[in-house]
Amino acid sequence: MNYKTQMEAGKKGIVTPEMKTVAEKENIEASEIMRKVAEGSVAIPANINHKSLSAEGIGSGLRTKINVNLGISGDKKDYEAEMQKVKLAIDFKCEAIMDLSNYGKTNTFRKKLIEISPAMIGTVPMYDAVGYLEKDLLDITAKDFLKVVEAHAKEGVDFMTIHAGINRRAVECFKRSKRLTNIVSRGGSLLFAWMEMTGNENPFYEYYDEVLDILREYDVTISLGDALRPGSIADSTDAGQISELIELGNLTERAWAKDVQVMVEGPGHMAMNEISANMTLQKRICHNAPFYVLGPLVTDIAPGYDHITSAIGGAIAAASGADFLCYVTPAEHLRLPDIDDVKEGIVASKIAAHAADIAKGVKGARYIDNKMSDARRRVDWDEMFSYAIDREKAERYFNSAPPSEKHTCSMCGKMCAMRTTNMILEGKEVKFCSEK
Repeated sequence: MNYKTQMEAGKKGIVTPEMKTVAEKENIEASEIMRKVAEGSVAIPANINHKSLSAEGIGSGLRTKINVNLGISGDKKDYEAEMQKVKLAIDFKCEAIMDLSNYGKTNTFRKKLIEISPAMIGTVPMYDAVGYLEKDLLDITAKDFLKVVEAHAKEGVDFMTIHAGINRRAVECFKRSKRLTNIVSRGGSLLFAWMEMTGNENPFYEYYDEVLDILREYDVTISLGDALRPGSIADSTDAGQISELIELGNLTERAWAKDVQVMVEGPGHMAMNEISANMTLQKRICHNAPFYVLGPLVTDIAPGYDHITSAIGGAIAAASGADFLCYVTPAEHLRLPDIDDVKEGIVASKIAAHAADIAKGVKGARYIDNKMSDARRRVDWDEMFSYAIDREKAERYFNSAPPSEKHTCSMCGKMCAMRTTNMILEGKEVKFCSEK
């Protein structure tokens, strides 16, 4: 193999096995995938040590992908519960899973996850630093942080969120902006605290070239984290967010120069009327790198329903150019999600992603909708269930109040519009009162 990374292969005109897999899934020529990977508009996160991976492409012209967050928390240390969430995400064919574990020695869970998951695996090494190094934040050195990055890379992590853009310039801009919700990124807040306590530059920015060397060795895609993403609609599109985005654009080009694939992370909370412009701005400043958004949540007053506020924003974002949606569950802002929350978050995010693919004309996106509509016209329930995003719920709802006649439902009964129209078109007479 005379290439280290997917991007290097693309630049050399080599079609990798992973590119072929993506091409088949997207129904696109492999040479086109190769070209997009070479230019950076598509990333294929595929660590050389992730042997169970079924490669996926993220970026321009491809289906919108979704990510599921999970992991071990210090307040809820239930490894089996988290593994059940993993299995659910795999069953729903989610393309990515991020292990955000932040308690104890997390590598046992992560290694098992990488061993069994066909979905790409992401992490935020900053979350793991305190537990992995067994040091308080102030005692961690810049080079210590790089040790955690290397450990995750060796284990087989496909992409890592690295908050390299929150440098001292961005921090000064943040301080001047007087935000309502300050910094809501967990990794970003930890780096901000470390920088303020030590007086040092962000280690991931200061030693960015060394970080890239580690990622290149294992072909880990860097997901440039938005430490200054808005945590409320009041803070969206402010100077702090934009100043960090400008830094991320420069860091994107530096990564590509070393053949490291890039994704750029985007805003968390944002009013609907700002979303489209933000997607255009990000794509322009970050040179059309794949864009990964958390939400965005379009209102701040729906705790318990933030999977809906996120799906609204995610659909608009993806239709406007975002390539990768991070799911949000009903438990967002409230607690660690349980498995039911995870399912609700997955389904809401998949709806948003698919709706956006239809809107932006992704090849083949409408096919399954047309199949569903045809089955509805024929009132073929079994076929309808087979096309549903959540088959189990659709069947459960239908069977909870079954109709007296199979080719109807309990809403309209024999007055079903489909049934009436089909009968007339078949030359039959429609009767209600005298029909036995």
